[in-house]
Amino acid sequence: MGAVSFTHTAPANAEGFDSFLNSSNAFQAEQIVEGSVSVIADEVADTNQEAVEEEAEEKEEATLEELSKQLDEFDEKLSGYEDSLEKVEELAGNKSIVVSGSSKSTMKVSGRVHVDAWGFDHDENINDIAANDTDENNRLGFRRLRFGVKGKIKDNMIYKIEMELAGGNASEFRDAFIGWTDLPFLQEVLLGNQKRPYGLDHLNSSRYNVFIERPFVIEAFNEDARRLGLQAYGISNDQAWNWRYGVFNGRNVQDEGNYVGDHLQLEIAGRMANTLWYDQTSGGRGYAHWAVSGSHSDVSSNQDEDEGAVAESRFRTRPEARTAGTRWLDTGRIAGLDYYNLLGLETVVNLGSLQFVGEYQSNWGERDGAEDIHLHGAYAYVSYFLTGEHMPWDRESGTLGRVTPFENFWLIDRAGGGKAAGWGAWQVAARLSYADFSDEDVQGGEAESLTLGLNWHWNTNARMQFNYITGEIKNRTDLVGTGNYDVYGARFMVDF
Repeated sequence: MGAVSFTHTAPANAEGFDSFLNSSNAFQAEQIVEGSVSVIADEVADTNQEAVEEEAEEKEEATLEELSKQLDEFDEKLSGYEDSLEKVEELAGNKSIVVSGSSKSTMKVSGRVHVDAWGFDHDENINDIAANDTDENNRLGFRRLRFGVKGKIKDNMIYKIEMELAGGNASEFRDAFIGWTDLPFLQEVLLGNQKRPYGLDHLNSSRYNVFIERPFVIEAFNEDARRLGLQAYGISNDQAWNWRYGVFNGRNVQDEGNYVGDHLQLEIAGRMANTLWYDQTSGGRGYAHWAVSGSHSDVSSNQDEDEGAVAESRFRTRPEARTAGTRWLDTGRIAGLDYYNLLGLETVVNLGSLQFVGEYQSNWGERDGAEDIHLHGAYAYVSYFLTGEHMPWDRESGTLGRVTPFENFWLIDRAGGGKAAGWGAWQVAARLSYADFSDEDVQGGEAESLTLGLNWHWNTNARMQFNYITGEIKNRTDLVGTGNYDVYGARFMVDF
């Protein structure tokens, strides 16, 4: 019975085992498939999550970049607003700016006071041409008393009016013009009384010149410098080149107001200047400059003052000092002069406290009914700051600038006793000057001089100057032989 039972049970168990195996395999396969699907799903989910996170990060970075950009733009605008506020504060606190009568224009007041003292010592020959045929007396007085205003008129116009109390008892104008700025090609144009564009020592302001008075040739060929004219001013983008050129009436009308005459006596003149070296790193303590200038002047033939429009054919100057009025070099009105041509050369080299300056001017006169003439002259000087300062250079105009002492001059009593002082800036200089205004029948004189100078700069707007001049004059109609002279001069000056 047991055997029978065993025989019949075994096949049943085998089938069950097979079913079990099949079920187990199916379950395992299902588990494997489900696991794989789960893994794949997880990986897909992870991938999608990473993509979403990356996209979110990119958007966040883009947002931050845009925000940073906006913050930078805001900082720039804020900086501009701060600069504008500083300018407003500066203008509001600038007591030198005066409110003009028009809301669309500005006005700035300026002025200068020059007080001079002169002493003369010369021989009998000079007596023949000195004032009243006698020794020049010692002189004390005002060399310049000037007061002026200048400003801007909307949109691109400027103006200037500067008056001079000449001799302390008569009024004359100096700079007096209207102008236009920021013009295409021309840049700046002035119409009115202004300096003719030749002679560095005349183009320099009397506020900055190293010596008290200007050299023979500069003053003689461009007496009083300013004329009524139309002149354009320009400068290159790198400030290496600057130029000015224009047309002028030859008559000095500063004390007359206008010119009357059928002959306009027009002059065409210009100057091209180059700052060929400028040391930016030292703040301009080193630089080199050269320039060439010239003019062509058409002169009236009239020699009679009673007939008006008298010929502007006279070249004259003082002995590089302020005499009573007599010019010690004087051609008189040159007979038959039809026109003259002027050529000027100039150079400046500045090495820290040391400076070299030189100019030469040549004048060729064409005459009717007489021989042509040639007049010329030159000067050269060297200057040095004992206290280490330097002569600044204005590249826009090609002229000297304002000296800034390392330490201003001052002297006070200390609260605890004793005194305290600042010494200002001290400068020494020496100039050689030459002029020959005698040729053919024209005997204006030939002169040579040596000037020694000492300048004491109290601050940027005040200084004291002392000059000693020794020289001689010959080939002058009034002289027999050579006349020798010595001159001592001092100036106290402020400008504002």
